[in-house]
Amino acid sequence: MGMASGVLPGADLLRGAIDCHVHSCPHINARSVSVFEAVRNAAGAGMRAIGLMDNFANSSGYAALAMREIVELGVDVFGGLIMEPSAGGISADTVRTSLGYGYGAGGARFVSLPTHHTRNIARQEGRSPAYIEACLEIPPRGDLPGDLPEILDLVAANDVVLNTGHVSGPEAVRLVEAAKAAGVTRILAPASHFDVETVTELARLGAMTEHSFFFASHATQVGLTHVDAAANTVAPVGAARMAELIAAAGTENCVLSSDCGVYLLPPPHEGLREFLLLLETCGVARSDLSKMVGENPASLFGVAPADPS
Repeated sequence: MGMASGVLPGADLLRGAIDCHVHSCPHINARSVSVFEAVRNAAGAGMRAIGLMDNFANSSGYAALAMREIVELGVDVFGGLIMEPSAGGISADTVRTSLGYGYGAGGARFVSLPTHHTRNIARQEGRSPAYIEACLEIPPRGDLPGDLPEILDLVAANDVVLNTGHVSGPEAVRLVEAAKAAGVTRILAPASHFDVETVTELARLGAMTEHSFFFASHATQVGLTHVDAAANTVAPVGAARMAELIAAAGTENCVLSSDCGVYLLPPPHEGLREFLLLLETCGVARSDLSKMVGENPASLFGVAPADPS
């Protein structure tokens, strides 16, 4: 397919796209872009929205600041809370604060379980027994630990997204079952490392599954510092495997994101373009790619319809 001079292949797939997983906030690792640069890049690519994620703070404040200062760019910027210890931990009070944190409107559009302080990830990182013991694990039966029942009620009452964080496949299924029982209707499960049976079950239960460029990228080869001084690698997942998981869950139940921001990777909008082209080479139809970065995340995160002009 011929391209206009200076236009990269796949650039058209970014028009109207939403990247719900952008790491541009302050961090231990160097970031490739600031929050404002991420928004300007998204606007330049014709994207509709970006979602900011931060392991150290509720990113709703950064999103609110961006929306106030550069709202004329027409990009919806939203944030939320990852319940890492440095961001307040798994606390109903911290969640309650995040839900109203902004300039009088808005607040968190997602609440995520920890991404690193889960026993699933701590074991993969080779952490000490004491560290692992202090991390979250979802029991296969019985009551959910700590404040999680109250947190699910808060997520349901405020109609925001529950992100299952980096728990194991069986834990994600159990959590989604509990969330649905609590009335949560918007659920996103990072699923690049799950098996076909798990993504199929998550989709059946009504959750969206997320697949991100980071896990298919060269950044998986390098030890990175995410939540403390320890540098760890993560197992890569090939694009062909992600295409298989997407087919199993059904494209109507999947969201694609960049998970970019770390200095080793291209800026988020460019990482997303590369990811979409990777998946296209693995047989994912362009119409499905557009759905998974457009209609699906828009519905999930409450992003306004694209301006037809």
